[in-house]
Amino acid sequence: MAGLIKREDIDEVRQRTDIKEVVDGYVTLKGAGLGSFKGLCPFHDERSPSFTVRPQVGRYHCFGCGEDGDAISFVQKMDHSSFHEAVEKLAARIGYELRYEDGGTGPSREEVGKRQRLLDAHKIADEFFRAQLLTPGAAEGRNFLDGRGFDRAAAEHFGVGYAPQGWDALLKHLRGRGFTDAELKLTGMFSEGNRGIYDRFRGRLIWPIRDIAGDTIGFGARKLFEDDQGPKYLNTPETTLYKKSQVLYGIDIAKRNIAKERQLVVVEGYTDVMACHLAGVTTAVATCGTAFGTEHIKVARRLLSDDGSGGEVIFTFDGDAAGQKAALRAFEEDQRFTAQTYVAVEPSGADPCDLRQLKGDAAVRELISTRKPLFEFAIRATLRRHNLDTVEGRVAALREAAPVVAQIRDSATRPGYTRNLAGWLGMPIEEVSGYVGAAAKRAASGGTAGANTAGPAGQATTAAAPPSSGPVFQRPDPRDPIAGMERQALEVVLQEPGVLGGGAWERFEASHFTTPAYAAVHTAVRAAGLAHSDDPVAWVEQVRQEVPEPLRPLVSELAVTPLPASTPEAMQRYCRDILARLFELQITRIKADKMGQLQRLDAGANPEEFQRLNRELMQLEMERRALRSDG
Repeated sequence: MAGLIKREDIDEVRQRTDIKEVVDGYVTLKGAGLGSFKGLCPFHDERSPSFTVRPQVGRYHCFGCGEDGDAISFVQKMDHSSFHEAVEKLAARIGYELRYEDGGTGPSREEVGKRQRLLDAHKIADEFFRAQLLTPGAAEGRNFLDGRGFDRAAAEHFGVGYAPQGWDALLKHLRGRGFTDAELKLTGMFSEGNRGIYDRFRGRLIWPIRDIAGDTIGFGARKLFEDDQGPKYLNTPETTLYKKSQVLYGIDIAKRNIAKERQLVVVEGYTDVMACHLAGVTTAVATCGTAFGTEHIKVARRLLSDDGSGGEVIFTFDGDAAGQKAALRAFEEDQRFTAQTYVAVEPSGADPCDLRQLKGDAAVRELISTRKPLFEFAIRATLRRHNLDTVEGRVAALREAAPVVAQIRDSATRPGYTRNLAGWLGMPIEEVSGYVGAAAKRAASGGTAGANTAGPAGQATTAAAPPSSGPVFQRPDPRDPIAGMERQALEVVLQEPGVLGGGAWERFEASHFTTPAYAAVHTAVRAAGLAHSDDPVAWVEQVRQEVPEPLRPLVSELAVTPLPASTPEAMQRYCRDILARLFELQITRIKADKMGQLQRLDAGANPEEFQRLNRELMQLEMERRALRSDG
């Protein structure tokens, strides 16, 4: 059973991971000064790069949209994975074995190695199948794609391949790449007979099935030849990599647009996903030989940030009885979402692939845009099972449809569908409301006693949380020269804490910052101390933990802002100069205070105090001159 990862191991993974190598897998980075790199932000659309990575401190920050974080949060956001999953992925990347609290366990080094071997085998098989699609023997597969409106570019984009006819083409290929039969048995790509293992997929068109991170974990294969005695579609069986109840075909290419547009379109097959994407519906995915279920919903909720603030899930189904049954199953799962759910059914019964062939890309987009709420579809499907021309039929329909309306978790939406149901039945609204109310009470009584009242979007209503009493920080004015000086000093201290030696730490600690946001960061630096300053990644993270939550992005921003130096020597000079200017500013402030005291003092009445202030002013002036001389 997996447990909490030990905090020190999380810190170790964070410190050992090269954030530039991680980000390079998603973003093209170019040098932007000593130790800094820039690229186009993966979190928002932009034409000029504002996404900055500073490997030395292990942070990234976008100066356009404000996104910031470390290697762990980057993997979380890009792969839409949990914190736990991101840490395990990065640990596997650097070969670090994690430890877990409370006796919990994670993947052992041996398990990680086995998983990587399986992934490697799938990657090589993927490349093999794609190469085979271009061979003469794959003519039937190319004809199939062409007949459905998919050209070579489309096949390449979706990684479509071809499994040659014969029994051991892939087997020989993978054996030649060093894989043992024991390893290959675990991939699901081979069947086993009296003479050993042989290719599972033969003479079929192949679609790679990838996880959300883009790793190939299985394959779907479509029959092409009449003498093939197997099913029309044949998928990889359940393996340690491939769990069909958790997999959505196309999620790897759709995930970014799903998160951006807050929309997920669920279609029924591989070619439907291809047709949707090529038509401009780039949020489409498909289940792999199973109904859209609980585990799929977890993936969807993570992508949609399904927290009650919006988003929509659109199911497309055939218009036949099987399609209606699938839609009603989806309605049952709808209660697990806070996103709004819809259904899009083409009246002619055409699926997105057929629709694109018959009427073009615009027809596919129109199908999705003319979606209907799943509530309405489910209610109308219920009514169609009854003869509404008779009193008995209407009453029976009401009895069956009322619980469906009662399931609608949005208390603001439910009355509207109650009125619609009354209109569709031609019955008084009062009578229909009574049935719906009774159905809701029955459902509630079957639940937990004393459950909270359902509120909008099915959220349990609770007392509103009191407004935060924490400080509110305004963004510092970049035109303010004092704020600019304080910012530069904090950039230096966060990125090059080594300059705080030789008494500089005491001077910095005693400095007075006047800009509220920078003063809070200064306080956090003092609280963090110098214990972790020899490890830039741990140092910045420690400071981030010490500042109020709203200021953590500011710390990341300060830590990755490129410093204007092109060589290590120039960097040292720049940092020393900035700190000298900060300390001189502090001396100037103190001198001004003491000069004011001196002017207000009666020298005749208090000669000792007068002499003390003069001595201190002379000492401060000597310190100021020494700073300038050092600079």
